[in-house]
Amino acid sequence: MKLIILAAGQGTRLRPYTNTKPKCMVELKGKPLLNYQLDTIRKCGFKQQDLALVAGYLHEAIVAPNITQYRNDFFAETNMVTTLFSAEEFMSDADDLIISYGDIVYSTEVLEKLLATEGDLVVAADLDWYDLWKLRMENPLDDAETFKIDEKGNITELGKKPAVYDEVQAQYIGLIKISTKKVSDFIHHYHTMDKNGNYDGRDFNNMYMTSLIQSLIDIGWDVRPAFINRGWIEVDSVEDLRIYENQKNPLFC
Repeated sequence: MKLIILAAGQGTRLRPYTNTKPKCMVELKGKPLLNYQLDTIRKCGFKQQDLALVAGYLHEAIVAPNITQYRNDFFAETNMVTTLFSAEEFMSDADDLIISYGDIVYSTEVLEKLLATEGDLVVAADLDWYDLWKLRMENPLDDAETFKIDEKGNITELGKKPAVYDEVQAQYIGLIKISTKKVSDFIHHYHTMDKNGNYDGRDFNNMYMTSLIQSLIDIGWDVRPAFINRGWIEVDSVEDLRIYENQKNPLFC
């Protein structure tokens, strides 16, 4: 298996912490977010040669010895998907491909559940997302995204703006797996998408990862959830840091 960490963004909502370091190097309880993630990844059996990281903003401040690094030099004007494909040469049709956002922290149980779930594309999805969102914001529905599953257990929609809580059956956490047999198709699909298209209100270079996943659902991919019950956090703002610092066990609160 191979794993790519996406860590190119500027983290503007984490300023002033991100004035001198990228988001993944911001510390929680004295330890960079990236280090928490690397500890989990290694406990799950990944070796150095299995890992890659895509940097961008303040790339020189990332401390990740012996991990293959790529760079999205256009980080200020692009989004996650462009960052991911900056590491296209690292992708292999001989290995499952794990893609992880750089601003999340998760337990070994979360990653193990993702690895154990079968599907063309598997999405780590938190059934108990509301508790975490409620901790972080006054109205969780304002920040949540749709996540709909059919009677067969397949994901039919994600990443849209929900009108009601019933449209959020779980929450995407920024951690996915692409099956070995579909990696080449995944790359081909990306390169054949309409470069002038509109993807949930964004252009091709700025599309969200959820828009890319939705486009795969729409062409018939078997996209399945790896359901979890917490065991992770997202660090997106200074307020998030404050909240987690005050929790007895901030990683899995």
